[in-house]
Amino acid sequence: MKSTLRNFLAVTALVGAGITANGANIGLNLNDPWQGFMNVFEIPQNGGGYVFGSGWGTADLRASFAAGPTFPLTLSCNTIGDPAPFWYTPSGGPGAIGNKTMDANFYVEKGSGLLSGQAVTFSGTVLANTLVGQVNQLGNGWTAVAFIKDFVPDYSSNVSVTAPLTPGAFNITLNTINDPARHVQYGFEVIGPDVWAGDPLTFYNIQVVPEPSSLALLGLGSFGAVCAWRRRK
Repeated sequence: MKSTLRNFLAVTALVGAGITANGANIGLNLNDPWQGFMNVFEIPQNGGGYVFGSGWGTADLRASFAAGPTFPLTLSCNTIGDPAPFWYTPSGGPGAIGNKTMDANFYVEKGSGLLSGQAVTFSGTVLANTLVGQVNQLGNGWTAVAFIKDFVPDYSSNVSVTAPLTPGAFNITLNTINDPARHVQYGFEVIGPDVWAGDPLTFYNIQVVPEPSSLALLGLGSFGAVCAWRRRK
């Protein structure tokens, strides 16, 4: 089994690094240098304005890879532990209502022109999505997408392509701008209210794995047979 897992890692590394003169085909790869960034907004009931944005640890986003034959990625709603009224109404604790909209970005960035001027394709498979469709006490819910973003050098704007994280395969392509000073990112974005830890909403999530063709290279048989997963609790 350990040999199979090592082989899988080697294959997904090759898939993740499939960069050619004509384009880049990128698969979900836990060995990539994943980063986290959080944009924080007021909830719609308070006007929805932008508050701040900063780099966050991926665990604080609630984005992580789990053990298993396919190393599934789990994405969940944010559960910031600060009980201040800034974050929760009336304050943090059981039954508290999220007071901010959290725009969590879990991504890999390629700079130095590595993905510039190419047709960049990012693909994977969503096993399940039990988060989108849920709402909190105010009726605020979540959206979740896979993305490729091509930022200007100072990150003030970008061109992008997205796909909703609905069960099944996703495959998105962006023709990036041929400028080595730009920053190309690919990954996942989950937007919705913060939720106090232990709330029933924290048990809903999204499960993503590499596309089936990556598994077929290993001769692992039926995709369904190896995609065992469990809900994060």
